[in-house]
Amino acid sequence: MKAKIYVTLKSGVLDPQGQAVGRTLAKLGFDGVGEVRIGKYVEIDMHGQDAGKARTEVAKMCEELIANTVIENYRIEIDEAK
Repeated sequence: MKAKIYVTLKSGVLDPQGQAVGRTLAKLGFDGVGEVRIGKYVEIDMHGQDAGKARTEVAKMCEELIANTVIENYRIEIDEAK
């Protein structure tokens, strides 16, 4: 199975990279673009586990390494049909 992890900055946390992308999009003529926020996406292949156990293990990975939970949120999706 495959774990898909989406990490985004928490609301209220400054995102200079997102601001730079937003300004550049405007300069390129893309009108109507509002706030831009940049995050990260991680995929992990999980072997020999059921979906519940995989989700628990991936959440622990996020808490300990993948996400900085002081300033970031994360969302996990488990795709059992890898």
